Amino acid sequence: MIHLIPKEVSNNEELQQIAALSLANNAADLTADEKAKEGFLTWSYQLPVLQELHKVVPSIIVKDGDKVAGYALVLTHDAAPIYEPLQDMIRVLNPILYAGKPLSEHNFYIMGQICVHPDYRGKGVFQLLYDYHRERYAAHYDFLLTEIAVTNFRSQRAHERTGFRTIHTHTDKFGDWDIVVWDRGHGFTTRKP
Repeated sequence: MIHLIPKEVSNNEELQQIAALSLANNAADLTADEKAKEGFLTWSYQLPVLQELHKVVPSIIVKDGDKVAGYALVLTHDAAPIYEPLQDMIRVLNPILYAGKPLSEHNFYIMGQICVHPDYRGKGVFQLLYDYHRERYAAHYDFLLTEIAVTNFRSQRAHERTGFRTIHTHTDKFGDWDIVVWDRGHGFTTRKP
């Protein structure tokens, strides 16, 4: 019987499972059919990097017993010195206009990567991850931002259903990316009882 619990990462075993899921779902190791059907990750997070990132702020996971059913990494600006791709992303984000001012003038955080274990896809884990993001962070930030590979249609659709909307598209050495925002006007608010 599946019993899914959203929570913050609290131990090294959970980080090890995130690292393993990140590696197992990397686009470089998936067929074109797998990428189209299941989505993909563009890069993998190694355990030492995850350990350092989680000293700054713990990420969100959904567990079924001892198994990590999915994760959604939380990255704040304070984590940028630890993780070079985050530094690169912030450089791209800073000048982009959103709601009439550059993103650098907004109070937001970044979802660094989301992944659901293959055994738990289609079981509501994706939505549980984002519901917990909202519960944990909506009172502290105006919105959540992430970027999705333009070719990752599964991820694009899932984020649209949650309320994310594209505010910018850019190209880097990894490909074309949509920058998407989940803000207070599109579901990123603390739910009323």
